Amino acid sequence: MGYCKFSKFDLLSLIVVFYVAHSENDAQILNDRASLLSFMAGIAYDPGNSLESWNASDIPVCKWAGVVCAMNRNRVVELNLSHKSLHGSISPALFNLSELKVLDLSGNFFQGRIPAQLGSLYQLRGLSLSSNLLDGEIPAEVGFLKQLEYLDLGSNKLVGEIPVSLFCNGSASLEYLDLSNNSLTGKIPLKSQCELRNLRYLLLWSNRFVGEVPLALSNCSELAWLELGSNLLMGELPSKILSKMPYLKILYLSHNLFSSHNGNSDLKPFFASLVNSSNLEEIELAGNYLGGELPSIIGDLSTLVEINLDTNLIYGSIPPQIANLVNLTLLNLSSNLLNGSIPSELCRMGRLERLYLSNNSLSGHIPSAFGNMPHLGLLDLSRNKLSAQKTNALREPALGTIPLSLGKCTNLEILDLSYNKISGTIPGEVAGLSSLKLYLNLSSNYLHGPIPLELSKMNMVLAIDLSSNNLSDSLPSQLGSCIALEYLNLSHNVLEGQFPAKIGNLPYLKELDVSFNQLSGEIPQSLQASSTLTLLNFSYNNFYGNITNKGAFSSLTVNSFLGNDGLCGSIKGLKDCRRKRARHFLMAILLSLLITPILYSRISSSTKIQVQKAIAHL
Repeated sequence: MGYCKFSKFDLLSLIVVFYVAHSENDAQILNDRASLLSFMAGIAYDPGNSLESWNASDIPVCKWAGVVCAMNRNRVVELNLSHKSLHGSISPALFNLSELKVLDLSGNFFQGRIPAQLGSLYQLRGLSLSSNLLDGEIPAEVGFLKQLEYLDLGSNKLVGEIPVSLFCNGSASLEYLDLSNNSLTGKIPLKSQCELRNLRYLLLWSNRFVGEVPLALSNCSELAWLELGSNLLMGELPSKILSKMPYLKILYLSHNLFSSHNGNSDLKPFFASLVNSSNLEEIELAGNYLGGELPSIIGDLSTLVEINLDTNLIYGSIPPQIANLVNLTLLNLSSNLLNGSIPSELCRMGRLERLYLSNNSLSGHIPSAFGNMPHLGLLDLSRNKLSAQKTNALREPALGTIPLSLGKCTNLEILDLSYNKISGTIPGEVAGLSSLKLYLNLSSNYLHGPIPLELSKMNMVLAIDLSSNNLSDSLPSQLGSCIALEYLNLSHNVLEGQFPAKIGNLPYLKELDVSFNQLSGEIPQSLQASSTLTLLNFSYNNFYGNITNKGAFSSLTVNSFLGNDGLCGSIKGLKDCRRKRARHFLMAILLSLLITPILYSRISSSTKIQVQKAIAHL
């Protein structure tokens, strides 16, 4: 049986090595501690006392708030002080944390420039300085962090151009890059020799980038999230680049200066380039003024969940193939040049929650099958040419031209049919949609008849606009049951009768407009007593009575009361009620003087003697 010899010299050598290593670790952690204290010296305000433990002499560095050390080595490898509301500047001393792998200072109020010394943190894999007040240019040194995988500098005040090193000389392992919501300028400096094959997230939205989308971006075949919206990018939509991105999930190109193929007249190549992106969920192209018709191939993008094409120059009809997008929850085609009718096939999109078709030239009737869409929460068909619903001559016409079936949309929260050519009455089935939480707008149509009592069921709606129609009859006091109401516009109708005091008791009402009607009587005191009302318009009705400049009326001018000859009061521009009373008293005396001789001449002589005695007695 063998054994090993272990001399005293060997034992002594081992002790020396252990002591030296321990001393080195002690020196290194002391160095890390000194760097952190220098960083803390740049903190001007710590409202949550997040760094309180840093001041305690009996708490080791590795147990300080936000500090993580390596388990096998006594070195700081992570500093995370995100969302602590810290104010101050970022100290360059952090570069001495030579083993640091993660630095997250996002969601604070750090000011000044990003220290170029951070480029010396060669072990860094994650750097997040987003949502601060940092200004100046991005240091080129950050681009030389070879192991960096995650970089987020979004939502600051950074200016200048993107350093070329960030794309071309830096980390080939970079997976996430966010420079969004700054004031960066110039072109996107991505060249063909740049190696960013692992890049999966590129967020550059809301800057001032110019030029075309670089062709080298097609090398980033792993890209899943591409956000370039709200810049000054131009050229044709990057169809060739996008066709090389099979894993693309999110594509935001809105609010740039892009054009479609063939002189801004053909959208088909763009949508065709996305057919192989089998994970694609969202497309945003709004505000580019893209021309062309919607191609039928759009129906092949079956994985889409949201598509936003508003504020473009898209013309022609809505292709019925768009109904093949069975997973779609949002479809926004508003503010284009679309014409023709609304395809009934849209109503087969059972998951659709929000549908915007406003501000086009759509005509025909509103498909009654919208009532069969169980998840529809927002329907905006405003500013089109939609008109009466055609009915079979052998059957009784439907009540009004707003489809009764919309009353089945029990998840509807916003309904906007304004600025069309809809006539008829407001169906009680639609007026009784208690699910409406935000907005009902039927204004600027040809609706007539009374305001339905069912409207009182909307106890969660915030705004109702029925203005510029031909609604008649009295104003129902049941509207006072819409207890969440903040905005009510009934102007430019032919409503009559008194204004219900109960409406003035609505606890959250801020704006009220009943101008240009035939309402009469006194304006209720409940309106003047309201603590929330800020804008009111009673003009051009038949109201009468005394109006004082107190309460909710204290900030109003005479413009809110014009065209009501019976009103008087202390608001500048209104008639003085005291003069009015004096004039009425004078008229009564004059009238009595005219009538008395006539009556006196017709009574008997005995009665005259009694009257004379009575007068003499007085």
